[in-house]
Amino acid sequence: MRLQEQPRFRASASVRFANMSAAVDAVRALSQSGLYPTNCRLLDAAEVAFAGVGDRRSPTLLLGFESADHAVEPWMERALELAADHGGQRDARADADDGRRDAAAAWRDAFLRMPYLRDEATRRGAILDTFESAVTWDRFDAFHAGVLEDVGAAIERITGSEAPLSCRFTHVYPDGPAPYFTYAAVGSVDGDLASALAKWRELKQATNAAVIRHGGTSTHHHAVGRDHRDAYEQEVPALMRAALVGAKRVLDPAGVMNPGVLLRPAH
Repeated sequence: MRLQEQPRFRASASVRFANMSAAVDAVRALSQSGLYPTNCRLLDAAEVAFAGVGDRRSPTLLLGFESADHAVEPWMERALELAADHGGQRDARADADDGRRDAAAAWRDAFLRMPYLRDEATRRGAILDTFESAVTWDRFDAFHAGVLEDVGAAIERITGSEAPLSCRFTHVYPDGPAPYFTYAAVGSVDGDLASALAKWRELKQATNAAVIRHGGTSTHHHAVGRDHRDAYEQEVPALMRAALVGAKRVLDPAGVMNPGVLLRPAH
């Protein structure tokens, strides 16, 4: 466990971009600048529309710095300069102190509401889900385009109708981002939960296949488990899986620890 002082100095801003490509370039520059922002969350045009953020049409970067030791304005100023180098424009409303919600607050509220919306949508036969990955910067453009195309086609094929598909960065690193995709699709027009769940399982396999096919990893900060195991087995070399099987046989000879989750039941 790592303990640290509660932050006393904070600065935040939202930055709009004309397109996702410019926004991605700006975030890449930030991730490799050594500034290490506390918050560096990029939302694409579909995500800001879905969450009601900003102007609801422009890719938006939610940027923040925090410290318990020193003022952070110089770091924010330099970060905004980097964003401006790629066409980013700061949203002046983010500095408003008149009770209006800024972009970060709007996103936070939407994020907190999401699990409740998902539960209610599921009860009504809808499919509201997310899937994550991680990829290096040099692969991201092709990865992003390929996943949107393949998953969009899979949603239409499986559900019979098109559905919105959005992307955001949950984490960014000097090596690459962790893109997180969200979609909302029709699972059953009559609210049949079993039918919706069957379609969700098929969509899960399709999203797993898409992220692996286009050079991403099967998951990022969440576990692999049963949901992502088919993609994990494609991604990880057989020798690595065999090593894990051997370790499990030694450390868990009775097979009582999460049986059949990461490794096949026969193991």
